[in-house]
Amino acid sequence: MAQFSKGFTLIELLIVIGILVVLVAASLIAINPFRQFAQANDANRQAGITSLINAVYQNVIDNRGAFACATAIPTVATVMGSATTSGQYNICSCIVPNYMGALPFDPQTGSYTSCTTYNTAYTILRDATTGRITIAAPAAQLSTISITR
Repeated sequence: MAQFSKGFTLIELLIVIGILVVLVAASLIAINPFRQFAQANDANRQAGITSLINAVYQNVIDNRGAFACATAIPTVATVMGSATTSGQYNICSCIVPNYMGALPFDPQTGSYTSCTTYNTAYTILRDATTGRITIAAPAAQLSTISITR
């Protein structure tokens, strides 16, 4: 007399694994985690440049319409960082700590330790004709992020 043991056959296991693979793939495509991370980074960039331009204009307001800093805001897009020798614009001492506790920086390419060691990876420029200031996040992943006031 033959004994039968209860269990799953190899075919049944392969079918279940195949269905699970299809479901996981479909959910990853629907969720798209890479886009979610990019959106989160871009939201962080938007908040950072908004804070920066608000601090710059608070400085302008407190100084009767002129930005009080050791050097004028450049008229070409220049990265805000402490390495002025490599062409960066050092804005830190102009707005930290009076207008901001610390400088925001790009979540992927920027860094901030102190006013002597930082690179926001955001650019700033002042239009020579209108005097309007633009701060941008050139490393934005999904769209162009900039604010002009």
